[in-house]
Amino acid sequence: MSMNHIRPWRNIERRASRQIHVGPVAVGGDAPISVQTMTNTVTTDVAATIAQVQACAEAGADIVRISTPDAASTAALKEIIAESPVPIVADIHFHYKRAIEAAEAGAACLRINPGNIGDETRVREVIKAARDHNCSIRIGVNAGSLEKHLLEKYGEPCPDAMVESAMDHIRILQDNDFHEFKISVKASDVFLAAAAYQGLAEATDAPIHLGITEAGSLNAGTVKSSIGLGNLLWSGIGDTLRVSLSADPVEEVRVGYEILKSLGLRHRGVNIISCPSCARQGFDVIKTVEALEKRLEHVKTPMSLSIIGCVVNGPGEALMTDVGFTGGGAGSGMVYLAGQQSHKMNNDQMIDHIVEQVEKKAAEIDAQQAAEATPSAAE
Repeated sequence: MSMNHIRPWRNIERRASRQIHVGPVAVGGDAPISVQTMTNTVTTDVAATIAQVQACAEAGADIVRISTPDAASTAALKEIIAESPVPIVADIHFHYKRAIEAAEAGAACLRINPGNIGDETRVREVIKAARDHNCSIRIGVNAGSLEKHLLEKYGEPCPDAMVESAMDHIRILQDNDFHEFKISVKASDVFLAAAAYQGLAEATDAPIHLGITEAGSLNAGTVKSSIGLGNLLWSGIGDTLRVSLSADPVEEVRVGYEILKSLGLRHRGVNIISCPSCARQGFDVIKTVEALEKRLEHVKTPMSLSIIGCVVNGPGEALMTDVGFTGGGAGSGMVYLAGQQSHKMNNDQMIDHIVEQVEKKAAEIDAQQAAEATPSAAE
């Protein structure tokens, strides 16, 4: 039995939101929750930025954001967009003219921070540029850059202040008859971010961009983001997300997918279920899983693989995975296919053999999906 099978007690009822588009990527409504990241190259280094965008896209990024702090960056953006396999969001702070230039350069979306973009007149000019060039907009509220009048009103960044900021800027867009927008209310504090997002979800039907901002290093930030985003996603909130890590943007994409995969909200690549290992293990589980993760990075087909060191939980986990391996004795273990015992395999050959079995199963799944998608001659 495949882990792709959805059981009723695992279903998450997503919040109803209207749908917009970031280039060809649908966000909101019944669209899959999209995974985003952001480049950390110098934008004017066009070759390096294009290479990073392509690496992130290969890892599964649906959308990539690029900072455009100056006119040279927005000038470089046009060349970057031309080579990008995914829609590009231009990240705008302080200088509203950069947003106009980015729209002209072909950005699919403009991310503006209402706390530092300027007054309503400047926001209206950004809206006009977005409309003229078929861009969507993300209103990016951040606890660290709330408007002065809201800080004076509330005394400190708090959920109510963040939601009020968001709704004020939604009104500006709506008053200008612009509705292709999504919105975020990010904070580095998990409790503050979660409460703000919950309030926002009740206040608007706009698609929501999730994120715990400045979450930290790869390890600490992954934990923090998993708790914050996982809590919101589990409650049905969120239409697109970015995991903010002090790490390679490719890692942000990987963590984003792992969060979604753990909740059954997206399926991409091989989901490896493995034990932490102990004295009962019949092979080195940790090194085996590390090797398999690298060897199977190229597989994009959603499927599941169990790697369990002994027979305590191995057979039970294998029942629910597409391919499985359970450690035994005398230097060999049992291979499971589609939840059933298939054959024994020596430990020293298991990695190559498992890769072969996963690739074979992925090819079968791909062929089946292609056949289902192709109308028959009778039709």
